[in-house]
Amino acid sequence: MKLSMMLNYAGGFHQAVDRVVELEKAGLDVVWIAEAYSADAISQVGYLAAKTNTVEIGTGILNVYSRTAALMAQTAVGCDYVSNGRFILGLGASGPQVIEGFHGVPYEKPMLRLKEYIEACRMIWKREEPFQMDGKTVKVPVPAGEGTGLAKPLKIIKPGQDIRPDIPIWWASLMGLSVQATAEVADGWLPIFFDPEKFHTVWGDDLKKGLAKRDPKLGPLQISAGGMAAIDEKLTGDARTQILDFARPNVALYVGGMGARDKNFYNTICKKYGYEKEAIEIQDLYLSGKKDEAAAAVPGAMLESTNLVGPKNYVKERLAAYKEAGVTILSVTPVGPDAVKTIETLKEMVS
Repeated sequence: MKLSMMLNYAGGFHQAVDRVVELEKAGLDVVWIAEAYSADAISQVGYLAAKTNTVEIGTGILNVYSRTAALMAQTAVGCDYVSNGRFILGLGASGPQVIEGFHGVPYEKPMLRLKEYIEACRMIWKREEPFQMDGKTVKVPVPAGEGTGLAKPLKIIKPGQDIRPDIPIWWASLMGLSVQATAEVADGWLPIFFDPEKFHTVWGDDLKKGLAKRDPKLGPLQISAGGMAAIDEKLTGDARTQILDFARPNVALYVGGMGARDKNFYNTICKKYGYEKEAIEIQDLYLSGKKDEAAAAVPGAMLESTNLVGPKNYVKERLAAYKEAGVTILSVTPVGPDAVKTIETLKEMVS
C-alpha cells in the first residue's frame, strides 16, 4: 500500500511544497493536487515536479469540460514529461454549478464524456494513427459542414522522448453508472468518505458490474482512500474526539452544501451509509446558513470510520480494514505537530 496526501496550501503554496519535499523523504509516495475553480492544477504539478524526485504527482481532479479531450491528453503528456514519468491523470465531472456557472459549458452526459476522454487520451498517447473520434461528446475532426472545412487529423508530437502510452488515469466518481464505468475503464478510483467496512453498501453493486466488464490488460482497479491521520497512545476517548471534530466543517460542507437540495451526491452517500436522518438535518441546517450547527450534526461514527485517529494498534487495525477493502493508496492528512513522524510511522506500518 502506498501513501498519499492532498496538497493543502491554505497556509501558503510554497510552504506546502516545502512540506511535500520533507514528506517525500519520510516515505510519501503520491501527492494529489486539486483544481476546483481556484488556481489551475497543472502549473502546480510542474512546480512540484521540479522540487521533488520520487513522489508521484496526480491531479485530484481535472474536470472534463474546461479542456478538450486532445488538450487533456497533451496536458498529461507534458506533466509526465517534466516529472520523468511520475504523473497521474485524475479526472472527474465536477458539477453543474462550476461547469455551467464558472466555465460556461453545458453540463451534459458527464459519465459518457469521461469515458470518451479516457478513450481519447489513450488513443492519442499510443500514436498508432492520427487522432480521430466520432463519439457522442468528442468529435474530432470537426464534422463535415462545420467550421472552415480545413480540419486535418493529427498525431501528437513527441516532446523529445517517447510518450508513456499507459499514463495512469484515475476517475473521481460518486454514484451509479459513473462508478460502474470507473471500475470498467479507469486505472484507479478516487472515492470520498470511504468507510472500509461499509463502502459496499454505497458502491458495491456498481463496482461489481463494472469489474465484470473490465479488460484484464488494465490490471486490478486501484483505489485511493483515507482521511485524517493522527497516531498517539493518548488519542482515546475525548482526546480522539477532539481530533476527529476537525473534520466536521468539511463533511458538513459536502453533505450539506455541495449541489442542490435534491441533487447532492455527497448527501446521498451519507444516507446510504445509514445516516439518513443526520444527512437531512445537516443539509437543512447548512442551507439555512447554520454551518456550525450542521457541523455538529455530522455523525461521530462516520468521522471515526473514515479517518485514522488513535493509538498505534488501533490505526494498524484500520489499515488492515482499508487493505481488505482493496485500497492500494492510503490518502492521509497528517494532523499534529510532527507530520514527518506520522508519515514515517504509517510507511513502516503499511510496508
